[in-house]
Parts: sequence; structure tokens; C-alpha cells
Amino acid sequence: MENPWQRFRQEAGRFLAVGLVATVVALILFNFLVHGFGAMDGAWLNDRPELAYVLANAVGMAISFRGTKVWAFRDRRTSHADGGVVAFVVINLATMLIPMTCLGISRGLGLDDPISDNVSANVVGLALANAARFFLFREFVFLRVDDPGLELDLAFVELHDHTHEIPVVTDEISEPPRDLPMSDPAPPRAP
Repeated sequence: MENPWQRFRQEAGRFLAVGLVATVVALILFNFLVHGFGAMDGAWLNDRPELAYVLANAVGMAISFRGTKVWAFRDRRTSHADGGVVAFVVINLATMLIPMTCLGISRGLGLDDPISDNVSANVVGLALANAARFFLFREFVFLRVDDPGLELDLAFVELHDHTHEIPVVTDEISEPPRDLPMSDPAPPRAP
């Protein structure tokens, strides 16, 4: 049996690696959109840095979701019908308040120079936000495969993966249909 601390360290390491890649991509994209890096006469969103920030972080969040789902938490599954996308986005948006709060506290203490802003928001705040995301994703988005609450969902994923339909779950136990044909019907013909 695998050591739980070893699994925890592996998941944490992979989670941090995915977060680092997503952050670097968002940072580069933001700076390209706002400053252009000399690749063009004027940057596309120089006069709209807020929009550039949102776009860059949306790309970073997409990278983070994919990497977290397929690599960081590869031994876990989601119990959400949408694959955990909504819960992932909600947790990311909610935990953005952590670095913003750290920045607000720093500014409230009169520390408004660039180093203080970056240390409070991008070092302390980001570290606290990432720790919160890691635990919230493990608890609410990506569950252990051996979790009893996930058993039914995994069966539906196997049955309905090819149709991309959300199965309807009821608590009722119904009788199986009695008038089913004994053999499979012929596949539909191509037009």
C-alpha cells in the first residue's frame, strides 16, 4: 500500500509545477499584450491592462485545469457532471481574494512601493492562495478513486463517456424492460 505522505508530497509537487507553468504563461502573455516586448510598434492592449490581465489569467487557468486534472491529481477523479470545471473556476476566483487582501493590508500599513506590493501580493498572497487551492481542489473537485461517493459516478463515466450526456440519477429502483430483443439491432447504415 502506498504511503499517504508520499502521495501527498507527489501531488503537491506536481500541483506546484503545474501552477508555475500556468503562472509563467499568464505573466508572459500579459506582458506581451500590454507591453509588446518590442515585437510590434504598439502592444495590442496597452491601454487596457485589466482586459489583458483577465485574458492572460484565463489562459493560465485553462492550462492549470488541464495540468491539474491529468497530471497533478492523475490518481483522482471528479464527481461533478462538468468534469469539475465550474468548481475549479469558482475556487480559483474565490482564492484570488487572498493575494488581494494581502496587498490591501500592506497598502493599509503604508507600504506602497513596488517591492512591498509584489512581496505582499505575489509572494505571501500567492503562496497562501496556492495552499488553499491545493486543499480545496483535493477536497471538493478531485476525489480519491477509492472514495465511496465516487463509485457511482465512475460507472456512469464509463457508460456515458462516448455520448457526452449527463446521466439522470434517481433513487428509485425500476424493473428492467421485458420486451427487449434477444440480439443487438443492426448498426445504422451510412447515408
